[in-house]
Amino acid sequence: MATSLQLRRRRMLRRVHRVPLRRVLAVIFVSVMACMSIIPLYWMVVTAFQQPTLSVTFPPKWFPSPPTMRNFNALFARSHLFQWTLNSAIVSVTITASLVFTSTLAGYAFAKKQFFGRNVLFWTYVGSMMVPGQVTLIPLYLLMNRLGLRDTYAGIILPAVASPFGVFLMKQYIQTLPSVLIDAARIDGCSEFGVFTRIVLPLARPGMAVLAIFTFVDQWNDFLWPFIITSRATMRTLPVGLALLQEEVPLDFNLLMAGATYAAVPMILVFLFFQRYFLRGITVGAVKG
Repeated sequence: MATSLQLRRRRMLRRVHRVPLRRVLAVIFVSVMACMSIIPLYWMVVTAFQQPTLSVTFPPKWFPSPPTMRNFNALFARSHLFQWTLNSAIVSVTITASLVFTSTLAGYAFAKKQFFGRNVLFWTYVGSMMVPGQVTLIPLYLLMNRLGLRDTYAGIILPAVASPFGVFLMKQYIQTLPSVLIDAARIDGCSEFGVFTRIVLPLARPGMAVLAIFTFVDQWNDFLWPFIITSRATMRTLPVGLALLQEEVPLDFNLLMAGATYAAVPMILVFLFFQRYFLRGITVGAVKG
């Protein structure tokens, strides 16, 4: 028994000694960078639970002692907070569902259908991502204003229901799907819409999940367009409302950090529940079909 334990220890020591030094240094470097990236998030949460007098002390206290819910009580007392949250939820969910559907349709057409000018049209549309969004803000605002869509959900949602990035992502993913299944469905008499709903959609769910997560996170945190297209307090989204809250209480850092923590909770939950899709999103389109 003792001999077998000694042999195991020797093997483990040999494996440790075989680890290259550069790998150890790489692990240490990545660990340090990960800790540095977590510090702002940790400090935000700590400040949200601290007493107001402790947030400006030096040296700073790394643990709230004692923790308090005063900042969150003051935040929840704001009359429009839950309306802002509801607006963000409606806008984010609607844009996510619409963009995933339209991007999957277009991605399927570009990936599996043959038509004149397909590549030119695809790369022209994808190339529009190089145009800064700030360039189109004024024309887009004038268009929404003439249509009477200011201070409406439609005015916030409609400009974002299609995305060159979404089309590119889904096209790259659908290209990896076997065309044999699509051809077999057509031979069996399935319509084009039936091929899309019964064959393509079930196989494209991982790519759609990646696009949905990226879109939801992006729209939940979006500030510029909702800020421009809305003027009434009841139509503000959560990021816009919290930014305006900073003007009302510019020096109440605890209240501001409580608002930032409240707004970050959905994003943290989305990442924890769907982190495997985040990782899979890195390799979507990496395999050429």
